[in-house]
Amino acid sequence: MFEKIRPLVFWPSFLILMGAVVMSFVDLEGFLRVTTSLNTTVLDQMSWFFSLGSFYLLMLILIVYFSPLGKIRIGGDKATPLLSKTRWFFIALCTTLAVGVLFWTTAEPIYHLNFPPVSWGLEAGSVEAAKFSMSAMILHWSFTPYAIYAVPSLVFALAFYNSKLPFSIGSSLQPVFGDNVLGRNGQIIDTIALYALVAGMASSLGTGAMTLVGGVGEFTDIRTTPLTLGISVSLIVATFVISAASGLHKGIARLSSINAYLLLFLGLFVFVFGPTVFLLSFGTQGLGSYLGNFFELSLFTGAVSGDDWAQKWSVFNWAVWFAWAPIAALFLGKIGRGYSVREFIQINLFFPALFAIVWISIFSGMAIHTDMTQAGILNATLSDQGPEKLLYFVFNQLPLSQLMTLVLIFVAFISYVTAADSNTDAIGNLCTVGFDADSEERAGLGVKVLWGSIIGVVSWTMVSFVGIDGIKMLSNLGGLPAAIIILASSLTLCKWLRHPASITAGK
Repeated sequence: MFEKIRPLVFWPSFLILMGAVVMSFVDLEGFLRVTTSLNTTVLDQMSWFFSLGSFYLLMLILIVYFSPLGKIRIGGDKATPLLSKTRWFFIALCTTLAVGVLFWTTAEPIYHLNFPPVSWGLEAGSVEAAKFSMSAMILHWSFTPYAIYAVPSLVFALAFYNSKLPFSIGSSLQPVFGDNVLGRNGQIIDTIALYALVAGMASSLGTGAMTLVGGVGEFTDIRTTPLTLGISVSLIVATFVISAASGLHKGIARLSSINAYLLLFLGLFVFVFGPTVFLLSFGTQGLGSYLGNFFELSLFTGAVSGDDWAQKWSVFNWAVWFAWAPIAALFLGKIGRGYSVREFIQINLFFPALFAIVWISIFSGMAIHTDMTQAGILNATLSDQGPEKLLYFVFNQLPLSQLMTLVLIFVAFISYVTAADSNTDAIGNLCTVGFDADSEERAGLGVKVLWGSIIGVVSWTMVSFVGIDGIKMLSNLGGLPAAIIILASSLTLCKWLRHPASITAGK
């Protein structure tokens, strides 16, 4: 397994992450003291960086879409697509959403409804707080986060296929920073991105495990404990490693298609059997509130008023997306061959963002409606039983609740698997020498099993012994180095906007 390993990519991340796990067992209080201090520093000093950086990436990708660069075909004029557009969209959608689309789109709006930003002067549980909650959900889950993915993915796709640069994150930086970011230095960049992704995946896996255990608890006396979380994490890790090992066209594509259809089914079910007219009306109003407050919401940091809402929510969300983005870009860029830049942006930004807005209108709208019409019952559930119970409580308000809870458990399981298997595939390729633009599959099962296990151990440790705050800390600490890499790679896109011909010249 180790004869084809890129040592400067594999070993530093492996040793740092395993060291963190060992420290958490040997001296949990000391470990928490250090990580909390680092997390506080990131939030206090860098909130502006996350907010401004994510806003900039959205503006940049929109400029690219309407520019002459949009006509360039990834892989050259004669390149053939790896996937049909439908399958490509399903993979792009489901490998980026993860389980957060289930967990957070019901829990997060209840937080915003009952604990809105203090500096905005909104009364908790009020109509104005409800409008704010919906607009915040659309901000956190639609165009801006998908721009965080789309920019590095597009840069890598063009660098890898058109400029024939190596399968490395450093290739996205080479047109601006030269060959200094390839070779040994490129491996260092890759290992920073690898650490960030494992932190981000562990964060998302933690929420996935909590969702699964919470669902099983609806039918049994099982509670959320380190043992039950460990079993849940193990099942998810085993499944996504097997899927990643079976390759793009078998495991990843098939699971993504199943996941997409199940998500569509769930959304349609809630829309039909829930308060349909309210969901349509409130979703429309929420979109209007989002558009009307877009700039203020996007760039809000709470610095003047000392309001920490942005740090707890917007910055946390951007950190999660940034942490996944560099290595997710390797996978999303790899499967974009044969399509134009404009089509790439449609599949990786516009269509997923529109899907997210519809999903939020249904699920967040249903959660807000339930809480406001039942005297804050979801807020009480949130306080008494934790966020992992909210999704199931919402479905208990609908017909066939027992059957749909079983469906939810399966969808929660498959949602994380489809997101994780693509990144495990990319991690394996990144750690392995010899992957090039003519290769579709390369890394062996051993590397994928190892990294899947590492992600599982880190996730289980944080979610079992630190809780939801530990998950957020993990995301923030992983998101910062990843954000620096992504914003640096965006300079390549700026250069290509001015000189499109330099893409194929590899300069």
